[in-house]
Amino acid sequence: MRAVVQNDENRVVFAGRARGLRGGLALLVVAALASGCAQGGGTASGRPGATSAPPAAGAGVQAAKGAQEKAEAQKGAQAEKAARAAAAKRWGLDKVPLVAPPPPAKKPRIRTRDGFEVDDHEELGLPPVFTTVPTDQKVVFLTIDDGAEKDPAFIRMMSDLKIPYTAFLSNYLVKDDYGYFRTMQKAGVSLNNHTLHHPYLPGLSYAEQKHEICDMQDIIEKQYGKRPVLFRPPYGNYNQDTLRAAKSCGIKYAPLWDEEVYVDHWEYREDDQDLHPGDIVLTHFRGRDDWKGTMPDMIRRFLKKVTDKGYAVARLEDYL
Repeated sequence: MRAVVQNDENRVVFAGRARGLRGGLALLVVAALASGCAQGGGTASGRPGATSAPPAAGAGVQAAKGAQEKAEAQKGAQAEKAARAAAAKRWGLDKVPLVAPPPPAKKPRIRTRDGFEVDDHEELGLPPVFTTVPTDQKVVFLTIDDGAEKDPAFIRMMSDLKIPYTAFLSNYLVKDDYGYFRTMQKAGVSLNNHTLHHPYLPGLSYAEQKHEICDMQDIIEKQYGKRPVLFRPPYGNYNQDTLRAAKSCGIKYAPLWDEEVYVDHWEYREDDQDLHPGDIVLTHFRGRDDWKGTMPDMIRRFLKKVTDKGYAVARLEDYL
């Protein structure tokens, strides 16, 4: 009888302990769930699941990437500035040429300069004749005519200094070495029309003028793969027939010039004898046969005045 009581007591004790264990486990489960919710362990739908990466991690990567790109850009700009300074010293310049600002996103409207019109200029839609590009930027444009002098040092100098310019070629002077100007073209220079033989165009008939201009268009296209849209009449002389003939074979602009630079002096169209924003500057492919110096000597004179006046040299075609 006593043994039975003992067994009953043991079962009572064991049952009590079991209920205690189950209650403890239930409390642990509730605590665990509460802990998971507090730590954001659930998904956006409220179901427990995989946690997402902290949002700050992606932003940190982007910030680091942006800082690296900025550092690389600054490093590149410093390297380019050092290279320009070295080139200026190598070519005997007193100052490093200024870098032209980006061309305007909206191109300026090019109109014929007052007093440079021909009869029915606008009515016939003839190419505008201009000496300055409308702009507030302190830039000038270098243009070089004819093609008599073919100095390799000139091409090296301009490429080294990264100075843009526009060439106007006459076939009778360039036909002995088309390759020289092909090298120039590969460096990014635009090759344009200055007639076959550099005649005084107003003294010729319309048909003769068309031959001089349009046949030069054909030669440039054949030799250099592109038909020009710029034409400069020899000596800056033209009449209505000149511009009509030019238009008939694809010419869109007839730029003249506001200043001309030689190896030993400058000449000016305006009374103030000075540079102005957007001025077109003329020079020629000439050397010691015609000048008291070389083309690099002329470029030194050109860049000295331009830089001293706070101007940069820009590419004419970028504004047309």
